Amino acid sequence: MDIRSLVKPRINPNIPQLSPGDTVKVRLKVIDADKERVQQFQGVIIGLRKSIDGGNFTVRRVSYGVGVECTFPLQSPLIQDVAVLKHGKVRRAKLYYIRKLSAKQARLAERQEKVQAP
Repeated sequence: MDIRSLVKPRINPNIPQLSPGDTVKVRLKVIDADKERVQQFQGVIIGLRKSIDGGNFTVRRVSYGVGVECTFPLQSPLIQDVAVLKHGKVRRAKLYYIRKLSAKQARLAERQEKVQAP
């Protein structure tokens, strides 16, 4: 039996087209006891997994000298918004090598978008 016959993936419409190397700002709804607030997590996408259950993406940032990674499901209703700040120029699908680099070495060059001539 296939999981697609049981559950239909609901892709969150607030998530744009993502690719590894993109610098994104994820706005996440956090519920603490009886309070609800929006928390932001900004970093570089180091991994993107697409599958029949919707998939997920992993975002990494360096905070006070410590690397922090968060994995977000693509179909999560708790994600309010994902903003792509810049597109990184990368040649790999998984950027796990960035974990071994320091913050300054881990910076990615920005990808230049091709302009269509009229």
